[in-house]
Amino acid sequence: MTKNETETRKHIPLNKLNTVAKKQWIKCTIWSIIYILFIVWVGNFWWLFLLPFIFDLFITKYIPYDWWKKYKTTNKTLYTICSWVDAIVFALIAVYFINLYLFQNYQIPTSSLEKSLLVGDFLFVSKASYGPRIPNTPLSFPLVQHTFPNWLGGGKSYIEKPHWDYKRLKGFDSIERNDIVVFNFPAGDTVATLQQNPDYYTLCYYNGRQIVTTNKNVFGDIVYRPVDRRENYVKRCVAIAGDSLQIINNQIYVNGQPQEKIEGIQYNYFVQTDGTFLNSHFLESLNISVDDRQKINGYALQKEVEYMGLNPELPIYHFPLTAESKNKLAQNRHIIKIITEPEWFGGEVFPLGGNTQWTRDNFGPIYIPKKGATIALTINELPIYERIIRNYEENELTIQDSTIYINGEIADTYTFKMDYYWMMGDNRHKSSDSRYWGYVPEDHIVGRPVFIWLSLNKDKTLFNGKIRWKRFFKNAEY
Repeated sequence: MTKNETETRKHIPLNKLNTVAKKQWIKCTIWSIIYILFIVWVGNFWWLFLLPFIFDLFITKYIPYDWWKKYKTTNKTLYTICSWVDAIVFALIAVYFINLYLFQNYQIPTSSLEKSLLVGDFLFVSKASYGPRIPNTPLSFPLVQHTFPNWLGGGKSYIEKPHWDYKRLKGFDSIERNDIVVFNFPAGDTVATLQQNPDYYTLCYYNGRQIVTTNKNVFGDIVYRPVDRRENYVKRCVAIAGDSLQIINNQIYVNGQPQEKIEGIQYNYFVQTDGTFLNSHFLESLNISVDDRQKINGYALQKEVEYMGLNPELPIYHFPLTAESKNKLAQNRHIIKIITEPEWFGGEVFPLGGNTQWTRDNFGPIYIPKKGATIALTINELPIYERIIRNYEENELTIQDSTIYINGEIADTYTFKMDYYWMMGDNRHKSSDSRYWGYVPEDHIVGRPVFIWLSLNKDKTLFNGKIRWKRFFKNAEY
């Protein structure tokens, strides 16, 4: 305590000093209890060694945390600078812990979940719902996922060491079928910086690993990202650990039962008119975004068009439709044909090179692995589980003379170490999801979207419907 502080205290009545001391003790007690409960929740009791700092902050005050406040009248410049630094540091620390353990904001960037969630929706995502994860990379800059923007110089926004193993704190709930879930992109561990969609493994499959890793002008640098620094995705969980999933003619079946009806599910269609061109007002009434309003050159795709029974000489459109929009479109007298987009438009699906003959619209059956479950492992089925065994659960996997070796030992069975989930978009023909890159491990789960707190329509102007007021505070789970 300084001489000035001592002199000041001499002039404060004893009853007032006791009141101040009592308030400090109450504050110290409350914050200590909160801190201890937090430590119990996290399960890292080494943090108890920081408890004396809380006591010193409120009671003993040996460490001059607010030394700069004494310059309020003598050096206003120093006082102002330190006040700003103090406020910014406190805000960053608060944001760091809130984002890490409680919630974060997330913006819908693509149309894969339309019409359930729209491009431009801003979500309040609860991390406490499924239990927040202890970060793999605890030393990181708040509000930046993995890379600083160019105007801040670019580069990684986190430090790789120390690296903590996966641990999830207790949450309020568990993932159920048809929940909308935010998660880290499972195939985002290795990234070609100039071509991030499709993912690195798909690029290697179609172009060859040597070309992808050496042709930096096209693919950019190849970087590795820890689990918690991979891109955030949001999809609907259609199957949970232990389920069996199959898709037959676009209908999802889980454990042999059809998926319950979900409002807003979309599929792509080819639409032919009698020569009439569809105007923007009509397409807007069908809730088709500007980006999705695609007019096809019938002669450029003549073989595909004729295969579908369409006339290349008449206008052809290609866009996603909900069941409601499709019915409304069918009532238009200028519409001749509405053809569901053929399944071969979806390209090759998971597992790439697995020779399953599966397609986007007819897929499986496939088992969703459950922690502790043991499966028979064969060469034919290995492509389905290879990434789980090698990448997600970090085993050494080799094949010699058609024999599978895991960690140097012959393996004809495998026991899973984590639960897995199957994620899909509601915009079924315009969604990069588990049908293309497979399972989502439990350690990639980020949280549950709770509600929409802002929604901006990129097709509108500020004074012409830019803000979707009706979506404010809408439940984000449906």
